[in-house]
Amino acid sequence: MFLGFRCCLLSLCSLIVINGFSKPVKSNRGINPVVSSIGAIEKLPIFASTNETDSTRQKPDLYYECQLAEIGRNSPIDFDYNPYVKRYIDIFIIERREQLAKMVGLANYYFPLFDEVFSKYRLPLELKYLAVVESALNPLAISPTGAVGLWQFKINTSKMFNLQVNNFVDERMDPLKSTEAAAQYLQYLYRTFNDWSLALAAYNVGPGPIRNAIERANGERNFWKLYPLLPESAQNYVPAFNAAAYAMNNYCMHGIMPVPVTIAQHQTDTIWVNKPLDLSLLAKAIAVDINIIRFLNPTYRYDYIPENTYPQVLRLPADKTGLFIRKSKELYLNTSKPKSLPVLVADSSLTRKVYTVKNGDSLHKLAIQFGCTLNDIYKWNPGLDSTITVGQNIIVWVNPNNL
Repeated sequence: MFLGFRCCLLSLCSLIVINGFSKPVKSNRGINPVVSSIGAIEKLPIFASTNETDSTRQKPDLYYECQLAEIGRNSPIDFDYNPYVKRYIDIFIIERREQLAKMVGLANYYFPLFDEVFSKYRLPLELKYLAVVESALNPLAISPTGAVGLWQFKINTSKMFNLQVNNFVDERMDPLKSTEAAAQYLQYLYRTFNDWSLALAAYNVGPGPIRNAIERANGERNFWKLYPLLPESAQNYVPAFNAAAYAMNNYCMHGIMPVPVTIAQHQTDTIWVNKPLDLSLLAKAIAVDINIIRFLNPTYRYDYIPENTYPQVLRLPADKTGLFIRKSKELYLNTSKPKSLPVLVADSSLTRKVYTVKNGDSLHKLAIQFGCTLNDIYKWNPGLDSTITVGQNIIVWVNPNNL
C-alpha cells in the first residue's frame, strides 16, 4: 500500500533568487477558498522558476485512501477519502502542481511556526493545512470581501482577537499573531460543535449555517451526511482540507519537487523599532532586496513602520541586524510618512482569451484552470453574476502556458 513512503515536508532547503514583487495579492474567501488561494500564489514573487517534473504519477484510489488514513491515524481529525476529496487531490497534484511546489517551499518557512502555536493551544497539528486552503500560505492574500492574511480574517473578526488594523499596519498579515488568532477561533469552534469537520466548515462560513444544517437534519452531526444541506463553500472546504493534507505529505510521490523560498526562518532575527522607518530606504542601506524585507514583514502595508505608542517588531536576515543598528539613526532621520501604496506594475505577459462556458464549469473551476483568482474574473467581467450558464462567454487574461 506504499505506507511509510510519505515525503518529509521540510527535507529540502536551498536558497533561490527573488523576482519582482506585487502586493497585496488577491485571493478569495467564502466561495471556494482553495481555488483562489492556489491561483494567488503565482503572484507571490519569492520564488525562482518552477521545477520540471517527469509525470503526474497518478495513483489508484486505494493508495489515496491508505495515505489519508495514515495521516489520520495519529490525529484527532478524520481524514476521509471519497470522490469529493479526490477532485481536490487532482487539483493539487495534477492541475496546479507548480503552485503546490511553491506551497511546499513556503511550508518550510511557516509550518514550524504553526506547529508551535497549535501545540501551545493543544490543538491538532494537522490544522496547519487549513492555511494551504485559506491562502496558499500567502500572508498578503486579500479576498474581495476583505478577508486578509494566512488565515483570512475580516476586520470585524480580527477585533475579537485584538489584531491591530489601520492604514499602515495590518496584523492579520502577521504570521505569528494571525496564527494565534486562528488557533483561538478553531478552539472555540471545536468546543461549539465537538467535531473537527464541522469546526473546519464553520471556519469557512461561520457557525450559523452549520447549526442550521444540523437543525434541518434533525440533529445529525456527521459532515458527510450534512453535506447536501451545507452552503457550497462549506461543501468544498473539508474535501479541500483533506486533499491539502494529502498533497503536502505526498507531493514527491507525484514527481513534485519543492521550490524553496529565499530565506529560512532560522536565518532571520527580530529587532525592536521605536521610530517611523521607511523599509525601502532600509533595504538599500543594508543591501537586501526589498522583496525579502516585505516577505519577512508582511504586516507593514506601505513599506513603512509607523510611529506607535510601543516598539514595533522588524524581522531581518540575521546577518544584517548589526548593520541596521549602525545605520538606524540615519534611516530614522530620512524617513517620511508615505502618501500612497507602492505602485504596482501590470503583468504584460498575460494573453486575453474569450472562454465559452461548458457543462460542468463553475467560476471556481475556471479560476483553477486559468491560474487566476475569482476576484480577477469579476474584475475582467464587470457585472458578472456568481452563477454562470452553458454557452456564456467570459473574458480571462491568462499565462499563454495555461491555454
